[in-house]
Amino acid sequence: MKETYVLLYDGECGFCNFWVNWVMQNDLKGIFNFASLQGNFGQNFLTDKRLPLKRFNTLYLIRPDGRVDEKSDAVIKICSLLGGWYKLAVLFKIVPKFLRDKIYDLVAKNRRKLASGNCPLPTKEQRKKFIG
Repeated sequence: MKETYVLLYDGECGFCNFWVNWVMQNDLKGIFNFASLQGNFGQNFLTDKRLPLKRFNTLYLIRPDGRVDEKSDAVIKICSLLGGWYKLAVLFKIVPKFLRDKIYDLVAKNRRKLASGNCPLPTKEQRKKFIG
């Protein structure tokens, strides 16, 4: 059975939706599933981790073994899993996490300004990758 990862994101953010679509398009191995933090799965995740239920500014990646990456670590892990040139993102690990996460937080704070007004709807096949 193929190992799958769950990417949790702000489902009401155009910038976040753009990147979810980008991951879907580049996920040639079909290993990613997606859930918005506002949905049942996302809210249960936040509750289980005792995280604020109304704060959606962090990207989380749940690994098959249950470990969770967040913020810049999640982005780097996603890129490394996509393979190809994206694997080079692992080089950012040489930058201290606190610095990477400061940059991540700056982007997250301004993500709604960075979003284009519209994002494409997922295809029927892509919708199967979303968890309620």
